Amino acid sequence: MDWLERLPRLVAELVEEWSLELELPFEPARISFVVPVRCEDGSAAVLKVNFPEPESEREADALACWNGAGAVRLLARDGERRALLVEPCLPGTPLWEVEEDQANEIAAGVLSELWQARPTGEFRALADEAARWAESLPATWDDAGRPFEPALLDEAVAFLRGGPGREDAVLLHQDLHGGNVLRSDRGWLAIDPKPLAGERAFDVASLLRDRRDDLARDPDPASRVRRRLYFYSERLQLDRERVRGWGIAHALAWGFEGGRPLAGHIECARALAGR
Repeated sequence: MDWLERLPRLVAELVEEWSLELELPFEPARISFVVPVRCEDGSAAVLKVNFPEPESEREADALACWNGAGAVRLLARDGERRALLVEPCLPGTPLWEVEEDQANEIAAGVLSELWQARPTGEFRALADEAARWAESLPATWDDAGRPFEPALLDEAVAFLRGGPGREDAVLLHQDLHGGNVLRSDRGWLAIDPKPLAGERAFDVASLLRDRRDDLARDPDPASRVRRRLYFYSERLQLDRERVRGWGIAHALAWGFEGGRPLAGHIECARALAGR
């Protein structure tokens, strides 16, 4: 891959320009290079170089917009190289290590902070993404061998075609789950946004299907998913049917990898649809 071949040179250029000292990189990182660094003044930071794909394009803009409220603080950026320098989260404990009921409360608090930001025009609109998913999902489903019932597909597509909610748009994280919320000396902070501008009910979708390994072992995973739906809808004062609809639609829109269906995503959509 061309980006992987260029990555050592990109990192070397950033180290020189930002006067950084590299430490051992974090593991694992699937579509980015993330490494703790020391700055010239001796302070700690984290260098992240993103793979050039649409979802990460506006990560730095989102962090700048949040300005440390509910998310890691942006220290420097290089748009051409898709590079960010951000504050470290120490001790860096992921929310996955917290008992679920407490973790749900923490995640709700983080979302409440993030939603205070009003997006500017550079962010992709949730409505546009929904239209794209509604167009592409049936073909993806068909190409994958129709891995779930047509009624579930029809419900998701109908919701996506129904248009955005009526509330004012906020800046959405889109990928808030227990691995993207870390403990820091400033409290719990979000990392790694895939930002969109749209209605708040959408941003709960990733949390509804979170801890999929635990869900796979649960004797009644559907009830657990629905408890999350009720909790977040009530705690964040969201329309439960909008949260449910986005939970189904986003699980299926993100429910394929390399054309192959992801069983955990599909089961979450089924649980929310009551199937």
